Amino acid sequence: MPEAIHAKPAQAIPYGRQTVGQEEIDAVIEVLKSPFITQGPAIERFEKAVAEYCNVAYAVAFCNGTAALHAAYAAAGISPGDEAVTTPLTFVATSNALLFHQAKPVFSDIDPLTLNLDMAAAAEKITSRTRAIIPVHFAGQPVDLDACYALADKHNLVVIEDGCHALGARYQGQAIGQCRDMAVFSFHPVKSITTGEGGMVVTPHKHYYEKLLQFRSHGIVRNAEQFNAVPVEPWAYEMQTLGWNYRLTDMQAAMGVVQMSKLDGFIERRTVLAERYQAAFQNEPALILQQPLPNVQSAHHLFIIQINPRHTAITRRQLFDRLVEANIRPQVHYMPIHLHPYYQQALGTKLGDYPHAEQYYNHCLSLPLYPLLADDEQDYIIDTVKTSLKH
Repeated sequence: MPEAIHAKPAQAIPYGRQTVGQEEIDAVIEVLKSPFITQGPAIERFEKAVAEYCNVAYAVAFCNGTAALHAAYAAAGISPGDEAVTTPLTFVATSNALLFHQAKPVFSDIDPLTLNLDMAAAAEKITSRTRAIIPVHFAGQPVDLDACYALADKHNLVVIEDGCHALGARYQGQAIGQCRDMAVFSFHPVKSITTGEGGMVVTPHKHYYEKLLQFRSHGIVRNAEQFNAVPVEPWAYEMQTLGWNYRLTDMQAAMGVVQMSKLDGFIERRTVLAERYQAAFQNEPALILQQPLPNVQSAHHLFIIQINPRHTAITRRQLFDRLVEANIRPQVHYMPIHLHPYYQQALGTKLGDYPHAEQYYNHCLSLPLYPLLADDEQDYIIDTVKTSLKH
């Protein structure tokens, strides 16, 4: 491999990493010393912090983003035989949670510039069985929500925004999460904030909120006003539907409250790093970069480059290997869902179904991007990429 200008780091630079300080540690310790380590007051504080940030009435915390998606689909009333239109360029959880309800994910190709769901293509996928549209704010880049909502209005569909990459992003000045129906977030360590594992559904609607709470805790209600049959006694509760134990702990929630206080700073640093990458690579003909919509602010969960085979002989695998050799750990986000063997067997999807997503996948790499990434580390990454492309 050609030598880079900067010295090879002693430790590998990962594609993502959590940013956790003493404040989070102290908050967790405080909970451990309290009477409640689960189902306690920290949950409500965390939910309130996220709801207020997103300027929405309700937020319900879950044990992870997949559970949050599962719950959002349940609250929307998605049932066996229903269909929902979404992108193949996302983590499998987006569509897997539909299968949990015995519903059918119907994929539609991406816009090759924004890498988000192509709404014109999505319109062609809507049938009499379509119940919802599930746009994914891919890499933290907001979807064209005006077009998405217009399409949903035309066909009377629920919009469930998969914002697992996008807490802190904005669409035309409004926070992602200030949604029409529901939006879902993830708090995995590489996301905008972390609770270790965790997720959240936000909504402006009380009826969704109540269904989410119920689904999170075994389908049980404890509010006497919601009882159907159980006598109203101080200890009474009533299971009204099949639910799951998808609760978040107070230890995680306490960590989340502190992380929310740092979110804007995290996004600011991610934006600086993304802009440095953009400036370094925007005139590099061997690379293709994700293009933003006007009037949006990305959360910059990922910075993705695509190899342009018309301008370089290097392959994605060769660049990947050279970065790894240089102690840089890139990643690939994602193998399109329709190419996974399970989906090919279960839904009959195949290579060639979504050419834009496949073309992207064949050439993409996610470069390291997280708030603690130092400028000199990023300079080393940039230099290594550029040097590798020339040899």
